[in-house]
Amino acid sequence: MIEYRALGRTGVKVSNLCLGCMMFGGKTNADDSFAIIDRALDAGINFIDTANVYSRGKSEEVTGEALKRNGKRSQVVLATKVRGVMGDGPNEQGNSRRHIIEQCEQSLRRLQTDYIDLYQIHRPQPDIPIDETLRALDDLVRSGKVRYIGSSTYAAWQLVESLWVAKELGLNRYICEQPPYNLLDRRIERELLPMAKTYGFAIIPWSPLAGGLLTGKYERGQDPPADTRFGDRNSVYYGRMNDRMYDVVDALKPLAEAKGITLSQFALAWCMRQPGVTSPIIGPRTMDQFVDNMGAVDVTFTPDELKQIDRIVRRGDSVAPFYEAEFGPHPHRV
Repeated sequence: MIEYRALGRTGVKVSNLCLGCMMFGGKTNADDSFAIIDRALDAGINFIDTANVYSRGKSEEVTGEALKRNGKRSQVVLATKVRGVMGDGPNEQGNSRRHIIEQCEQSLRRLQTDYIDLYQIHRPQPDIPIDETLRALDDLVRSGKVRYIGSSTYAAWQLVESLWVAKELGLNRYICEQPPYNLLDRRIERELLPMAKTYGFAIIPWSPLAGGLLTGKYERGQDPPADTRFGDRNSVYYGRMNDRMYDVVDALKPLAEAKGITLSQFALAWCMRQPGVTSPIIGPRTMDQFVDNMGAVDVTFTPDELKQIDRIVRRGDSVAPFYEAEFGPHPHRV
């Protein structure tokens, strides 16, 4: 059953699963996207996350159209992000005031809404001072176009720096962080999760299924299915499929089978139940994937099961070179 949790220090309540819309308008056509969004809202999910860079705005367009058709915009906590490349010019990307303000206006248009509930910086950008980014976001909040602001894939020290700058300058602060977090990449347990607890950040993990590696559909020694993200042997993804990853997946499968659930449900439920986690982001490409993901909401773990998991993947450990950010070195990597 869907639960509702506080979005950090705010008074807003969000479902303990967030519907990620990265596939919508791209690999998932508009009609199928509409159906998944409607099904998610009917199931109790009230938290939807997209980004301007997903299919160069198509995801936002499809998401906005879905909410217009079903008339449920006011019931949804709608989140989007800014940072990625949106054109060929040197100023059509990044965390500058110019790009943030411009892209917020474009996102509002594509989403067919007057306000964005949660506007997030998609990745940090060290060559732009954080005060420029925060001042632009603060202006958007004060104008009523954005309700809350957040970040994605920041290191703990970068978030603490952002808090200090916000306090010094009297600006609205980040209220949440989107980090990669799954059973193959537990690095945020070292510093980010303790920091989030101390300073009241909501944690909204992306890729709780490790880009599909925790679904069980990839077998050691076999070529990845052609219709999957690893099927084209893209070096960014393919390097994650190392022997240790397969060792972990092979060890987790019997635990999932013993509970009578799929490996993806097992992995997603584990992420959802971790202390400090607010709402993992699911990114279904098909309705079948969405239905499978929803099966995780009723899964719980015994203390003994959690100990078994920790023996397979130690707390704070990473078993593959996961998510070296496309915009620069991953801030959690050591």
